[in-house]
Amino acid sequence: MNITERQFEIITAAGKILTRSGIHGLTIKNLAKEMKFSESAVYRHFSSKEEIIVGMLNYLAENMEQRFKVAANENNSPEDNFKALFESQLSFFNQYPHFSVAVFSDGQFEESKKINQSIAKIMQVKMKYLMPVVLQGQKEGDFTQSVTTEDLIHVVMGSIRLLMYKWRSSNFEFDIIRYGKNMIETNLTLIKNK
Repeated sequence: MNITERQFEIITAAGKILTRSGIHGLTIKNLAKEMKFSESAVYRHFSSKEEIIVGMLNYLAENMEQRFKVAANENNSPEDNFKALFESQLSFFNQYPHFSVAVFSDGQFEESKKINQSIAKIMQVKMKYLMPVVLQGQKEGDFTQSVTTEDLIHVVMGSIRLLMYKWRSSNFEFDIIRYGKNMIETNLTLIKNK
């Protein structure tokens, strides 16, 4: 999905409304008001609220794919790549906190198959890059082999998800980079071979 500058402005404004007012506050009318232009101008770029959210999630998936390609370096150790992937995410969400609202929606969009497919696409990108890193760490004896690769990833992703939920619930009041790096180190302590 190639996104125009105006579409990025729209999904950014939509994310800010989601952050402030939730899914019910995100209307084309409120979005047009936020952006200070007409509803028809929004409709020229997106046909519906659902399409805006799908656009936001698809943008995030593509952005993540690009960032992860750079972050995961085959010359790095599994531990360094593990840190790099999560630090890339933390940095992105720190810069664009409103994207976390759409990604960590906790069932707000369950009625939309398209939105759920876009969220699944984000998960696929995460797994595409994280699975080989953890698997390599296990093969090299750096990470525990007493738990399956998939289960290790679920534990790690769950802890990061909880941290992001707490950050969002606090209205982004704490330093997500600092707390996130602590969480990454905690996860590494748990998954490393003793």
